[in-house]
Amino acid sequence: MSKILVIDDERAIRNTLKEVLEYEKHEVDLAEDGPQGLEMFSANSYDIVLCDIKMAKMDGIEVLAKITEQSTDIPVVMISGHGNIDTAVEAIKKGAYDFLEKPLDLNRLLITIRNAMDKSSLITQTHVLKSKVSKMYEIVGESEAIENVKKMIDRIAPTEARVLITGANGTGKELVAHQIHEKSHRAKGPFVEVNCAAIPSELIESELFGHEKGSFTSAIKQRIGKFEQANGGTLFLDEIGDMSLSAQAKVLRALQENKITRVGSEKDIHVNVRVITATNKNIKKEIENNGFREDLYHRLSVILIHVPSLNERSDDIPLLADHFNTLICNEYGMSKKVIRKDAIKELQKIEWTGNIREFRNVLERLIILCPDEIKGNDVAAYALPVSGNNN
Repeated sequence: MSKILVIDDERAIRNTLKEVLEYEKHEVDLAEDGPQGLEMFSANSYDIVLCDIKMAKMDGIEVLAKITEQSTDIPVVMISGHGNIDTAVEAIKKGAYDFLEKPLDLNRLLITIRNAMDKSSLITQTHVLKSKVSKMYEIVGESEAIENVKKMIDRIAPTEARVLITGANGTGKELVAHQIHEKSHRAKGPFVEVNCAAIPSELIESELFGHEKGSFTSAIKQRIGKFEQANGGTLFLDEIGDMSLSAQAKVLRALQENKITRVGSEKDIHVNVRVITATNKNIKKEIENNGFREDLYHRLSVILIHVPSLNERSDDIPLLADHFNTLICNEYGMSKKVIRKDAIKELQKIEWTGNIREFRNVLERLIILCPDEIKGNDVAAYALPVSGNNN
């Protein structure tokens, strides 16, 4: 079942809890005071901690504080024979999962432990999912060009500076945005993405700022916009160069004043959002052609990051091939394919107009069509007719 640490200075309580919990198939360790409990907690892995509040050597609230400093994921259930509402509230504020009074109701205790285990299980699943998401947005490569991008991310992520990411289609601008968010102080907040090119110009303002019910014909209910959804986190505006001039004006106001107004409303809503943008267009040319506001450009481009094309970082192709080989084979539930050196050389000769996105598609095709290993002539047969010409 679960491994439980009991910290209590009353031997009778410790032994009773051990007997009851072991009968329920839990593994139980006992500590007779706070310092011993903390030592055992640091040295072992526990699913739940049961801790008395009134103890001689160290108060249980202090023990709770030190445990939550080490791990906020382990549920700590506080126990007291002198319980009152103030004590319970203080314990919960300090991070306790629950508060139980002595003499203990064993049924209540077992229900609390079961619920705490359910919470721990959900936290573990969340960590696994977050790990998978982080792997999805990993930036793979060791070339000088991509290392410069990684260094820039590490330098600017902890700041609140707005970032404009440039680069051709398929280079991985979205990955850069995700990495900045994950390495920032806003990592626990939402990451909200908007593809400005995919939303009709007449709907972009509603998408970004929301609207009130009845503000236009199809507004049958209130809508919360992306700026509000991203409050406390990061808003990523992809393909910002395709945004309409009217929407640009409203985005500029939101950046200047940290507040937005829903379509059909006059009420200001304050927002706390870090804005990251990306484009494959030459924004300075767009400004010259009156397609983009210069004042908005200067607001967005506090930091500029240019993502190199795959052709500029062909030395990374072996690493990328191995990365996608693992990823794709896992997705298909098959054994990882062998990619021969002559296949890598052929892949490095291709002019990748679609960059990483195209490269991944080609590798997926090769993995599906090649039985056991991918050879140079396989690349020539399956990749080149679609990808381009040999150099």
